[in-house]
Amino acid sequence: MSCLLEVEGLVAMRAGRVVLHGVDLHLEAGEWLALLGPNGSGKSTLLDAICGRLPASAGTIRLDGSPVSTTHGGDRVALGQAVAADRLPDVLTGAQCLAVHAAARGVDTRDTRLDALAEALRIARWLEAPVATYSYGTRQKLGVLLALVGSPRMVVLDESFNGLDPASALVLKQVLRERLSTGRCAVILATHALDIVERHADRAMLLHEGRVAGAWDRASLDAMRDQPDGLEAALARAIG
Repeated sequence: MSCLLEVEGLVAMRAGRVVLHGVDLHLEAGEWLALLGPNGSGKSTLLDAICGRLPASAGTIRLDGSPVSTTHGGDRVALGQAVAADRLPDVLTGAQCLAVHAAARGVDTRDTRLDALAEALRIARWLEAPVATYSYGTRQKLGVLLALVGSPRMVVLDESFNGLDPASALVLKQVLRERLSTGRCAVILATHALDIVERHADRAMLLHEGRVAGAWDRASLDAMRDQPDGLEAALARAIG
C-alpha cells in the first residue's frame, strides 16, 4: 500500500470560529477509515477541507502527493464526496445530477458499474424523476452514486448509511470493499453507526472538540468487537 492522503497540522474555521485544531491524518490506499465523534466535533469540517470545499487556515492536505485546494479543479477528479441529501438540486433528475458530475470529472456519462449499483440499490427506476420527489433514503443513495462517479481514488462519505434500508446498506458495504480490494483507492466514512466501524472499517479515528482524541487499528477494533460495550465504552472514556 502507498500513502494516499496526508493531513498535517490542519486548522480550519467556520463562521469565524476555529473548528479544527492541528489535526493530523495519514491514510493508505486500500484502507477504510471510520471518522467518529460527537455532533459538532468537526467531522464534516474535516471532510469538507479534505475535499477542497473549505480552505485550511493552517496546515497541509495532500492527495497522492499533490496539495488539495479550493481552486485546483484536478482535485475533483480524484476526490468523490457524497452529496448531502439536503444539498441535492430538487429541479434536476437523478440522471441529470449524474451527468453533471460526470462532465465535471471528464468521464463517460455511462458507467456500467454505476448502472449496476443503481439497480442493486433499487434507485434506477427513480433516476428519470426529479430529486424533489425522492424520499430521504433515495436521496442518500443518489448522493453515494455521485461520490462514485469516475472511480475516484478517495471516496468521502458523511453519514451516508443513514436512511438506507438494510439490503441497500449491505450492497454499499460490498461495493466499497470491492473498490478497496483493488488497492488504488481509500474510503473515509463519518458515522455514528458503531456496528459498521467494528465490522467493516480498517481503522477508526475519534474527533472531539476539533482535536484527535483517539485512534484504533483493525486489531484493536477486533479485540473490542465481542466485548460488552467495547468500542462504545472506549469512545466514552476518550471524550471524558
